[in-house]
Amino acid sequence: MFGIVLIDKPLEYSSHDVVAKLRRKFNTKRIGHAGTLDPMATGLLVVAVGPATRFLQYLPLEPKVYRATVRFGIATDSYDSEGEIVREGPVPMDLAAQIRDVVPGFLGLQEQMPPMFSAVKVKGQPLYKYAREGIEIERKARTIHIERMDVLAIGETTVELEIECSGGTYVRTIANDLGERIGCGAFLQSLVRTQVGQFKLEAASTLDGVTMDDMISLRTALRPMPVRSLSDFETMRVRNGGSVPNLIDAKEGFVALAEPNGAVISVAAVMGNELKPECVIPTEALHASL
Repeated sequence: MFGIVLIDKPLEYSSHDVVAKLRRKFNTKRIGHAGTLDPMATGLLVVAVGPATRFLQYLPLEPKVYRATVRFGIATDSYDSEGEIVREGPVPMDLAAQIRDVVPGFLGLQEQMPPMFSAVKVKGQPLYKYAREGIEIERKARTIHIERMDVLAIGETTVELEIECSGGTYVRTIANDLGERIGCGAFLQSLVRTQVGQFKLEAASTLDGVTMDDMISLRTALRPMPVRSLSDFETMRVRNGGSVPNLIDAKEGFVALAEPNGAVISVAAVMGNELKPECVIPTEALHASL
């Protein structure tokens, strides 16, 4: 049993909580996820089951799309609703106009500092552990890209946004930065992830309702990666770690290798005229899933 499942993560569940529950449901320890969601966030979590965990790094997981509600007039130490209030200020009467003025400045490539309340590790320890002890750690900014930031609705103290961005972007930090630019402080009140690469929230299952029938094959999950079909002899060769000719004239990157029945068994790196397997599904796992 292996493949990809899309989960609509419930509120107050950590990504690890989701994995733990799926391990019990599918009776396997080999489960991993792509892209952590904080407990206060809901929405799409891409989960790999069984040997498919080896292939997570090859899935097209960008861009990511979020629906965010930002609350103005209050700033917190964690930049979200779970933190301690560190600042309060009057929300300007012309919030709508100011939001539309500052949003364009967030678009494109930029450097973003990870928040102290995050899982980024420094000296082997996640930043949030330092933060809980009141220790401020020097950290490096990360290059991120925000493709768009659409204003969906504006209230007296809240703004709802749809944000399309690169992986590694902290929407909490965007919320805090918006508050800084407006001048009254702000925090992330709620967050829903609606898309990860080609995967969309509408196709996700609930954590309680997901079954093996909801599993997506590797061939589907790896799209639009090119696929090279193998002969029986080549299939055996790939299973033993051997390369096969680059008959599809791929120029760079990776190619999915499929045995004669169409099932993807490997992802291979393009090495000139050859395709060199980087990871392979074990024979017993593949046949057990048929």
